[in-house]
Amino acid sequence: MQFVRNILYSLKKYGYLLNQLVSRDFKVKYKRSILGVAWSLLYPLLTTGVMALVFSNIFRFTQPGVSFMAYLMTGLTYFNYFSEASNLSMSSVVANFSLINKVYIPKYIFPLSKCLFVGINFLLTLIPLYAVLLLTGTGVNWHHLLLPYSFFCLFLFTLGMSFLLSTIAVFMRDMFYIYGIVLTLWTYLTPIMYDLQILADKPVFQQILKINPMYQFINFGRMIMLYNLTPSRDSWIACFVSGAVVLLLGVFVFRKNQDKFIYYI
Repeated sequence: MQFVRNILYSLKKYGYLLNQLVSRDFKVKYKRSILGVAWSLLYPLLTTGVMALVFSNIFRFTQPGVSFMAYLMTGLTYFNYFSEASNLSMSSVVANFSLINKVYIPKYIFPLSKCLFVGINFLLTLIPLYAVLLLTGTGVNWHHLLLPYSFFCLFLFTLGMSFLLSTIAVFMRDMFYIYGIVLTLWTYLTPIMYDLQILADKPVFQQILKINPMYQFINFGRMIMLYNLTPSRDSWIACFVSGAVVLLLGVFVFRKNQDKFIYYI
């Protein structure tokens, strides 16, 4: 609890710096880009269109009344946030060594700023996602008011992973290469492009895939956006536990090692 209070105090004290870091990342990303922020809207649409064209002919999609385009884009929206935020956060401490070496700054601000920065893009990608939902006839109803819960749990999980990855990367730079492979494997072990029902004859493998926290977040969102249902109690619990446990683990590891960063960066 003391560490949480310290974080809240630091966020208040260094709020301006956090805002500047997020603003800097936003400006750098779209610097000299003709379309600018419009890429946050176009990129997920183009990516989803290409993948839908390819994978709709490869995987057997068995959900009646559900558009594969909407199914695919829902999964990509969730997973892309996690993938981009954790990737950027992993190098955030190392990349800001010159700043850390000159003045005292709470080091957790750097992974946090990346998660918030990518979070802005995540909110923008909801616009094309909802456009697809409407154009495919999926529709929108009151259940969508429950979605922020899954976004919050996903943020907790991503922030926890960011703390873990940024800590490991300080001591082992090979992590930058290893994590790319891990993410590729993670992508295919998450039912983004395929329906778990294609594994109906392999129930054990199905259950193993459901342990994946990203499956829980994506499934929560799909239950609302695609099936117009309220997620089950188990789904609510699984999302929160996945986010909270990984965040606590990440905070513990980061806090335990942050004083050693200066000797390895």
